[in-house]
This record gives sequence, structure tokens and C-alpha cells, in this order.
Amino acid sequence: MMRKLLAVLYTGLALGANPAAAEDLSALLTGDMAKLTLVESGADPVALPEAPLLSMTDEEASLAAYRGQWVVLNFWATWCGPCRAEMPALDRLQAAMPEIAVVPVATGRNPPEAIARFWEEAGIVHLVTLRDPKSGLARQIGVAGLPVTLILNPEGQEVGRLIGDAAWDAPEAQALLKALMAGG
Repeated sequence: MMRKLLAVLYTGLALGANPAAAEDLSALLTGDMAKLTLVESGADPVALPEAPLLSMTDEEASLAAYRGQWVVLNFWATWCGPCRAEMPALDRLQAAMPEIAVVPVATGRNPPEAIARFWEEAGIVHLVTLRDPKSGLARQIGVAGLPVTLILNPEGQEVGRLIGDAAWDAPEAQALLKALMAGG
């Protein structure tokens, strides 16, 4: 019960606040980035809970490894059509902006073999995926459908969330990420 309450509260805080940040970055919220919900300016960004993740070789992994850099955290699955369509754009974003970490997290049942096969078919070469096989992290932060992408600041806090697929390699996406990194 407490976990469900925290997930609802977390989602409400993360998704409910947008007006002030949108005013500062409103000119950049175009194209697919119009779907991005930003944490309200002046509000405290929401820290992601610690949750165990796995590498492709079943080694323990953590988002803490990305502290100190901006992160585009994408929740996806091999069986999700929009996720598969979006992944090449995320790969191109990583190539275009190496100063950020684009981190796909395969949530739910996604065997490493299926991920590797999709990576090869789609020509994904710049991304390293993590796995959330029991959807523990996804549930804790209120991911109800896929794909969902979070933008994390260098402290590991969520500052933006986009539900659905997006052209992450589009000029407006890169401009928005650069503006966030520069302090909005």
C-alpha cells in the first residue's frame, strides 16, 4: 500500500508541475518536445529511488554510476513498437551529444538475446542498455506505459518526463537539452 501511495505521489509531483519551467523554455517546447513535462521552476526536482538494475551480462548496475552528468533515461521494451521506432533516434542523440548519457532501460521481460538481436537489426551502436526485469524501478516512478523518457540532472533528479515516443535527435530536442544543461 505504501509503495503504491509513493508511486502516485511521485508521479503527481513529477508530472503535475510545469508552468514556470515552460515559461522559461516555452520556445523550445515544439515538435515532439511539446509532450515534455518539466518540473516547475523553483520546485525541488524529484530524486529517483535506488533500485537494482542489471547489465546485459546480469551484473548489478545502478543509475548512481551516471551521477555528475545529464541523463536521458528511456524506459522501453523489445516488444513495444513505438519503443523500437524511437531507439535509433536515441542512438543518434548519444552520438550527437556525447556530453550527456542516453541510458535505455529495458523494463519487464526482455531477454538479453532479444535486446542484442534488436540492437543489431536497428544498427544501434552508441547505446548500452540496462535491464529492469521485474519492472521494480519503472513501477516505483510511475511508468504505466512505454516508452517513457526522463531527463535527469547531474544530481540524479528528474527534471522532465516525456510519455510516448519522440524524435530525440531532432534539432528542437537537442536545443532543449542544451538549454536545460545551461540552466534553462
